[in-house]
Amino acid sequence: MNKDNKFLIGFFDDDEVLLKAISFVREKGIKIHEVYSPFPVHGIENALGYKRSRISIAAFCFGFLGTCLALTMMIGMMTIDWPMIIGGKDFLPFPTFIPVIFEMTVLLSAFGMVGTFLVVSDLKPWGNPVQFDLRSTDDKHVMAIELNKNSLSKDKILGILKSSGASETNEKNINK
Repeated sequence: MNKDNKFLIGFFDDDEVLLKAISFVREKGIKIHEVYSPFPVHGIENALGYKRSRISIAAFCFGFLGTCLALTMMIGMMTIDWPMIIGGKDFLPFPTFIPVIFEMTVLLSAFGMVGTFLVVSDLKPWGNPVQFDLRSTDDKHVMAIELNKNSLSKDKILGILKSSGASETNEKNINK
């Protein structure tokens, strides 16, 4: 189902102006859809009010799964499938399991974080990413404001964007 959404786009030349503009626009009660930048801007996630990422929880869960799988695999092989008494040692020599446990924990944790990031970010090979302007990958910072989710009129939002330091403003229809 394609839904036509109208966005107001503000272009900023400087990252310091952008950070001040984000705070100014949010103080006026305008909900910002997203801000796109050609390079990382320190403090932009705090200015936008983003919460701390929960990917560390996913990393812990996948790491714990890796530990459990490694232990299950080695205990199954050494005690159930093919128990061998070598030099009178135990069937379950735990110290020799540590390198394998560590490697499986790190491997599944890393792959799990990448997979979680791709799913949560909706990045898929067959997807069509929304790009408001190509200049956001080159030299402009772009602030996108969805008109449907804001109570202020289009003209007021445009005025606020221009007074906050936007060098240019546009209106775009984006199919989501």
